Amino acid sequence: MTECLSRLPLTGTRQRLLMVLLATLFVGGPAAAALCETDDLNTRLCLDTPAQRVVSLSPGATEWLFTAGAGDQVVAVSAWSDYPEEAAKLPQVGDSNRLDLEAIVGLEPDLVVAWVDGNSREQLGRLSAIGIPVFWLAPRDFEDIAHTIERLARLTGHPETGEPLAEAFLSELATLRTTYAQRQPVRVFYQVWHAPLMTLNNDELISKAIALCGGVNVFGDLPRLVPRISTESVLSANPDAIITSGSPDQNQPWLDYWRQFPELAAVANGNLFLEPPTLLARPTLRLLEGTRHLCRSLEQARARL
Repeated sequence: MTECLSRLPLTGTRQRLLMVLLATLFVGGPAAAALCETDDLNTRLCLDTPAQRVVSLSPGATEWLFTAGAGDQVVAVSAWSDYPEEAAKLPQVGDSNRLDLEAIVGLEPDLVVAWVDGNSREQLGRLSAIGIPVFWLAPRDFEDIAHTIERLARLTGHPETGEPLAEAFLSELATLRTTYAQRQPVRVFYQVWHAPLMTLNNDELISKAIALCGGVNVFGDLPRLVPRISTESVLSANPDAIITSGSPDQNQPWLDYWRQFPELAAVANGNLFLEPPTLLARPTLRLLEGTRHLCRSLEQARARL
């Protein structure tokens, strides 16, 4: 092709053709343009082509990838990746306490999706150091959730999947927000753990779901995302409702513990609620369903005040 070009007169057309040829030779042409997204550590990640071998390092990230249309591209997951059912059949490479870096490297992934609040930056820094792309997630509000599905869909080659899901998610949340905006406030204590006793502040997504439903987190102003508190502080706050998420056999005893304090408004009015764990505790698109369930619980609490 260069020999043919050399026979052309030195015109603007010839110069443009030479520029196209050089671009093809040195950067692979227009089809090889980098695919870039910024993760939740504000790090810009660029891939030459959409990822085809993806490792997920949290149950939430696993759910995100399948929702984005990339389920067939996921080659391994973390422990507790139980949604959708297909994810539970994939090889596991560790959990938030320990990752099998050797196994991850052996899978030759072209993308690793990590969780800011659950995975070790030191460990995964070793993967980045040898050229394995790591994309960190930490959605803190509903808009972040919509943005996450769009980014992962693009990085895995499914942009047509991500955008409609993001739009539908935000639209349905807006409907919920309008529905409960003028309802009577319900003062809520959300229990994360029993021993030590832990809750959430207003920066956490579950707390934002509580607010959307017309609830007020009684510990929302505490400085830490997941603060430790005391039984005495709950008694002093005297919430209208006490909520936790989990299974009846494991987490119902957490709620039953408060029945020994009949002076609590939540106990006196029968406002102890157990929410579906994977719907509310995982910041994925299914948080919409979990928020709907939470709003129904708070509506019951209002009726009993």
